[in-house]
Parts: sequence; C-alpha cells; structure tokens
Amino acid sequence: MSSFRKALKSQQKNHKERSQPVFRKHLGHLEKKKDYKLRADDYHKKQNTLAALRKKALDKNPDEFYFKMVSSQLKDGVHVANKAKGTEEENTEEQRKVMRTQDIRYVEMKRVAEGKKIERLKSELHLLDADGKQKNGHTFYLDSKQEVADFDLASHLDTVPELVDRVYNRPTLHTLESQTIQGAVEPLVIKKLARQRRHQYKILSQRIDREMKMFVIGQKIQTRKNLHDKNKKVKVSNETINASAVYKFEAKRKR
Repeated sequence: MSSFRKALKSQQKNHKERSQPVFRKHLGHLEKKKDYKLRADDYHKKQNTLAALRKKALDKNPDEFYFKMVSSQLKDGVHVANKAKGTEEENTEEQRKVMRTQDIRYVEMKRVAEGKKIERLKSELHLLDADGKQKNGHTFYLDSKQEVADFDLASHLDTVPELVDRVYNRPTLHTLESQTIQGAVEPLVIKKLARQRRHQYKILSQRIDREMKMFVIGQKIQTRKNLHDKNKKVKVSNETINASAVYKFEAKRKR
C-alpha cells in the first residue's frame, strides 16, 4: 500500500501559485496565503497589546502617587527625569557598566597595574619635552648693563648655539671636542625618534586618565558599600562624574 501511495504521489503535479495578471500589474504583487497570514498575525498582536493597555488604564487607581512623579515629566509619550540646572550627570555609561560587573578588588588591582605602567613610562621619558609641560626658567644674574648687552648664552653655557634650546642632552664644547657623537645625527632619524617620543607621551596621558577613572570608580563602589552600614548618616555632597558622594556618619562608640 505504501509503495502505491509513493507512486501515486510521484505522478502528481507541483502546486503553483497564480501570479498577478498582466492587466493588474500596476497594483503590485499579488498577495498569497502566507503573506496574508503574516499580516493577520501582526494585526492581531497589535490589537491584543492595545486591549491589554486599555485594561491596565481602566484598572489604574486615579489616586496613585509616586515621589518620582515630582521629578519626571512626559516628553513625546516617554517619562524623562528632570535634571537640575548646573548639575552634572552622576555616572557615565562606562562607569555604570564597570560598577555593575566588577568588584572593588578587581578595580583596585587594575588601578595599581596602571599606576606601575605610568611610573615605568615616566622613568623612561623623564617628562622633559612633554606637550603642555610648564616651561622651566633659568635666570642669570649680571653685575652691569654692559654685561647684559654683551651676554652670549651659548658661551655662558659652554656649548654650541644649535644646542642652546635643548633642555636635555646638551653637551659642552669640551665634550664635543674630546668624544665622538653617539646616537642618531641624521635629520630623518631625529624626526622619527621625536615622533616616537610624542607617541609615548600620548600613551602616558591616556594611561593617567584611565588610572584616574579607575580611582573614581573604586571610590564610588566603596561609598555604596559603606551605605549598607546602619549608622545614621548625612549626605554632604552629591556624586559627580569625577568624584563620589560624600557622607558624614554619626560617631558610634565601639565596644
């Protein structure tokens, strides 16, 4: 019996959906059963959602009140919290993500690691020609106005005029005469080294910013943990992006 059914099925023709007639081409694609099914399911889903919202609105208590209603308003159908003028956002998105997922010990470990990298970079670069660094002053005292007029900085520092503007690696004339020049002397190589040095200073600046952010996040996590204490406390200052909130706790004698 099963072989007869298979043979009968093999002789059947495949069903083909009728396409849009030529004289109705201007009306677009002819909707099929599967298209209607998708459209009907979407329509019924929206109707059920609207019915549920109407029921929720009818069952709502008109005297219901939340304190958050005072600090929020409706904009384009969405509740938005009001922000006082002149106040900063308490936390950035990055800070909220780290505080939700990481423990204070992990944050402190990362901050210490960043601090060690910063110290190592500072020891290598010496911060002698960093951008934004305050320029050092070197004052020379002379006895008369004639000495001031005849003053030659290069001869006073015992070096060549080309090296006067340097704040580091400024050899004297005796050193230049008695020893051979070590290191790069070609202009292209010097420019390349200067570019690499600037890149290192940029990395150092980024690491300092990252270490500061980790320090602030650690403070905020610790403050939230301290709030679980049952002692009475008074809020002294609000939380900002760059600092955690400050609380003053009631002194309690420990037995």
